[in-house]
Amino acid sequence: MLACTLSVQAQYDLLSAKKGVIKGGYDFWVYTPEDYYYMQESTALIVFLHGASLCGRNLNRVLRYGCIDAVKMGMDIPALIVAPQNPGGPWNPHKLNDILEWMDKHYAYNKSRVYVLGMSLGGYGTLDFAGTYPEKIAAAIALCGGSTLKDYRKLGELPLWIAHGTADRAVSVRESQKVVEGMQRLGITSRLRFDWLPGASHGALARFFYASKTYEWLFRHTLNDPWRPVDREVDIKKEDLSHVYKEFKRRTDQLEIELNSNDTEPLNDEDDAEE
Repeated sequence: MLACTLSVQAQYDLLSAKKGVIKGGYDFWVYTPEDYYYMQESTALIVFLHGASLCGRNLNRVLRYGCIDAVKMGMDIPALIVAPQNPGGPWNPHKLNDILEWMDKHYAYNKSRVYVLGMSLGGYGTLDFAGTYPEKIAAAIALCGGSTLKDYRKLGELPLWIAHGTADRAVSVRESQKVVEGMQRLGITSRLRFDWLPGASHGALARFFYASKTYEWLFRHTLNDPWRPVDREVDIKKEDLSHVYKEFKRRTDQLEIELNSNDTEPLNDEDDAEE
């Protein structure tokens, strides 16, 4: 649910930069939800993995889009949010696990409600992380990415949603399709959802971070679910992303300019609204 409930200063007061706390590991932000100190052990944890455009050593870059940016814009996300920065190269699943282990020691939260989502390079990171530590992740969403995994078998162990735009010129939709096809050949798709969004550009997928249904879907899963089934009721359609576009037009316009450096055919929102 979108609700402008916190002042800008209050939002920044709930953010904490963690630099150099893990030797040889990633620096990262931790966002603490407003009611955290009343809900600690029941609080969910979301790991957001950014794309290549935010790589570097300036941690402030990580706040330019994604889950924490959605909170800054007024979205109520009742979870701890961890947003690491990748200095460059592919995301390392073991370094991401190091962050989870650090969080275990320093924050109270519900270990059965850990979620990961990312786009582009972060979409690759999401699948690589989920496919390495499926026993730690309740559900994952990989946007316009792919995977460097040699073996997809563990991706079949957790609820997973893969989405990619068919007009993506930065990362071809084939990268996500190869993962889905590999899982299909292995017969491990009972917990898999996937969507190829017709006419959607690379940057259009960033709108998922600003859609309340994204978090509704994630929060429907826990590690304690018998057989860990994937939720197929919550559906994020093109019209939902069009609504996000209209709600935050100025912000999502700028995001698409930044993220679609090689993409000249963004999603046509007026057409979507009429479908």
